[in-house]
Amino acid sequence: MKKLNEIGVGRKARIVSFEKDELFIKLMEMGFVPGETVKVEQVAPLGDPISISVAGYILSLRLNEANSIFVEEE
Repeated sequence: MKKLNEIGVGRKARIVSFEKDELFIKLMEMGFVPGETVKVEQVAPLGDPISISVAGYILSLRLNEANSIFVEEE
């Protein structure tokens, strides 16, 4: 199991769980639910933020936010 910020560009992964912090509810509201497939679309030139495809749309996450999402790479 890896954290989302460890997945390379163009790779897909399935969400397994989250670290229990205040960010948990915000991520769930944005479509990050266990079992959902995500794909890393782009990484900013300086490495932060990253663009993630999830639930049919693309959004940006800071690395510290992506660090709280545990995934299994496909």
